[in-house]
Amino acid sequence: MSAPRCASRRRAEASLRIGLVGNARYADLRLVLADVARLATARGWALTVDDELLPLCPSATTPLDPSTIDLLVSFGGDGTLLRAARRLLGRPVPVLGVNFGRVGFLTSVSRDQATAALEAFAAGQFRVSERRSLLARVSAPDGLVTTELTALNDVVLHKGGVARVTRFQVLIDGEPMGPVSADGLVVASPTGSTAYSLSAGGPLVVPNLEAIIVTPICAHSLGVRPIVVRSDAMVRIEPSNPFPQDLLVSVDGQQTAELVAGGSLEVCTAPSPVLLVRVGDAGFFRTLRDKLHWGDLSDRGA
Repeated sequence: MSAPRCASRRRAEASLRIGLVGNARYADLRLVLADVARLATARGWALTVDDELLPLCPSATTPLDPSTIDLLVSFGGDGTLLRAARRLLGRPVPVLGVNFGRVGFLTSVSRDQATAALEAFAAGQFRVSERRSLLARVSAPDGLVTTELTALNDVVLHKGGVARVTRFQVLIDGEPMGPVSADGLVVASPTGSTAYSLSAGGPLVVPNLEAIIVTPICAHSLGVRPIVVRSDAMVRIEPSNPFPQDLLVSVDGQQTAELVAGGSLEVCTAPSPVLLVRVGDAGFFRTLRDKLHWGDLSDRGA
């Protein structure tokens, strides 16, 4: 879902409180942060930064408190934006992604557009795209939930150590989908359909669709294909005996949890969406064309 364009007067009159999260390894990030700090000083905006950016932006206050900001800005690639979204802990704070990476599918603007995007946000000239995230629960054999994590992109069950086929049962709302023999399984949100799930052969899904995508990784049988289920479904994965060792659950490729023998993994839609700020006219299909080179080559010259 996309929220309507916000009223420019109301946003412009308020003093913005902006949180900054970023990947400090980018060499020119310091220069962009300096431009942002100068703009914030001129406009009377309050800046807070996470610990990693404090040496690059000493004029900002710290620590970053997600409960006190109006906007969270992510400087980096998609991985940085995923980390930024996780910092919000479900709070309805919009996230603006400034791309410093290679693809930047989730980010909204390039690094040289950062200050212009902040001006546009302050003037209400932006859209908010609501992205459904996923809630993953890892349970012990007695049914006790040992780990609970949220993912904007995907939850992946895979074997650690040596790659080897794993056999597991997949249940959708309690109904067995059937046994699956594969290197692993990706449970993705529509936003994550363009990430690991796509590489594993999953479908492209428009991000505002209410759905969950279940994609086997290198399935042992050609009869096992990706499937799209309702967003209110509960996806349960139960590894089969003999239970493999070193079975891991990865969330957005950044957090992991171990699935012990006899345990299970449940994935459902999280209660709170992530709000991504969109500046300009680029939509999902424009992003597909620009980032993934979607379509044929007829419009790109010889």
